[in-house]
Amino acid sequence: MNNGPIVVTVSQINKYVKSLLEENKYLKDIYVSGEISNYKHHYSGHIYMTIKDEKAAIDAVMFSSYAQNLKFEPEDGLKVVVRAKVSLYEANGKYQLYVTEMEPQGIGSLALAFEQLKENLAKKGLFNDDHKLSLPEYSQNIGLISSPTGAAVQDVLNVLSRRYPYATVYLYGVSVQGKGSAEQIIKAIKYFNENNNVNLIIIARGGGSIEDLWEFNNESLAYSIYESHIPIISGVGHETDFTICDFVADKRAPTPSAAAEIAVPEISEQIKHIKNLRDRLNTAINSILDSLDYRYTLISSSNLLKSPLELITAYENKVTEIDKAIDSGISALLDRKLSDYGILNSKLEALSPLKVLSRGYSLVKNDKGLVDSVTKLKANDKINIKFTDGEASAVISEV
Repeated sequence: MNNGPIVVTVSQINKYVKSLLEENKYLKDIYVSGEISNYKHHYSGHIYMTIKDEKAAIDAVMFSSYAQNLKFEPEDGLKVVVRAKVSLYEANGKYQLYVTEMEPQGIGSLALAFEQLKENLAKKGLFNDDHKLSLPEYSQNIGLISSPTGAAVQDVLNVLSRRYPYATVYLYGVSVQGKGSAEQIIKAIKYFNENNNVNLIIIARGGGSIEDLWEFNNESLAYSIYESHIPIISGVGHETDFTICDFVADKRAPTPSAAAEIAVPEISEQIKHIKNLRDRLNTAINSILDSLDYRYTLISSSNLLKSPLELITAYENKVTEIDKAIDSGISALLDRKLSDYGILNSKLEALSPLKVLSRGYSLVKNDKGLVDSVTKLKANDKINIKFTDGEASAVISEV
């Protein structure tokens, strides 16, 4: 009989330890709190991570069948509480947590998911005011997206009929709670945009818990609202409820009834305004007519209309007098100018060199010009002597 040691394989050891862990009633279903590190979301849908506290760490895996139910996106540094079992991965002999549920510690998963999506869409500009469309002043055709059996529909229709009964409302019935509701709302928005039969869309739903309103935090719905060429009012929940739908819509209303009030004007106020405009117009027209009547009275009583020929004769006489005055002025001006001309002419004649020559003087010139000194002459110079009645040539015999 051989009493030697029993030899086992590595696989056998790992399998045995795994069975011990999985059979332990304290490790089959436990809740573990810790901080996520080494987080990795595999393309297969599985989530791999490490759960740690101040003193220790343990690897964990969450398979895709469970991970797809998460409402938020885990990340490194996030404190969580996970529901899991402890088992061993036989291939490498490492024990780890096999997670089935995960919740953020200190905050609900839906609240965290809401904040994560809100931050992501805000960075992408879906909430920017410069992209929001202006609401039409008078909405003649309104698309209403809501549950056809909900109280919100009746609230909206009652307000619209009271404030602006001339509007035509097209109801597109959808589910406003539960899985698949967001897809129905997206389909409704697409319908109105493709048919282009309304100039305003209202999305309406009454209040509820964050779970009840969760479909209005859908990312695809946010993009559908953002891309709509028809302005959209979000009337979802009560005044304290906020959804992603509210942030991306062109206008947020605190309640469905408030959405209807924003959508259309108060017809009684419009009628009052029109009456005021009519009264102001009548006053302005009467004022203009009174002014024209006064001007007509003045014109009809003027001399021009009473005796037009006398007025024309008076103007003719005035023109004649002006004509005579012009002629007289021109004649007087010519006489003064002729007198001035005679005086100037006499002065010019008195200063004329020819006048001087007539008194016995003469001008002597040589080839260099006027000779005004004997020093400019010498014997045998040829000179020209100008008299008042002619000229003569001479030769200087002696200086």
